[in-house]
This record gives sequence, structure tokens and C-alpha cells, in this order.
Amino acid sequence: MFNDLSRMGKYLGQAARLMVGMPDYDNYIEHMSNKHPDLPVMSYEEFFRERQEARYGGGKGRPVRCC
Repeated sequence: MFNDLSRMGKYLGQAARLMVGMPDYDNYIEHMSNKHPDLPVMSYEEFFRERQEARYGGGKGRPVRCC
């Protein structure tokens, strides 16, 4: 029972982060270790910055906007 509640809490937390646009670093680490073990893993700060730039543009030729 507690295992199911823990799993549900994890998924609800992940869904909430995705709804507000917050990246999921744990899933990134798991993906990199399973699919790309030969590539280096970004630190949390690098990952967060890369996700922000991918979402909002970061001034790399794309307009910076909120919507």
C-alpha cells in the first residue's frame, strides 16, 4: 500500500512540475544513464539553464517572451 502511495506521489509531483514548466532532473539522469551512458551528464545548474533557454529562447536569435 505504501509503495503505491509513494509511486502516486512521485507521479503527481512530476505532473505538477511539468504543468508549471519546471524540468525533471531525475528523469534526465535516468534517461542519460539508460540511453546514453557514454555521454557526460549535465549538472543540475547546467540542465536547468539549458531547459530555460529551450523554453524561453534565452536571446539566441529567438524573442524572449512569456507567452
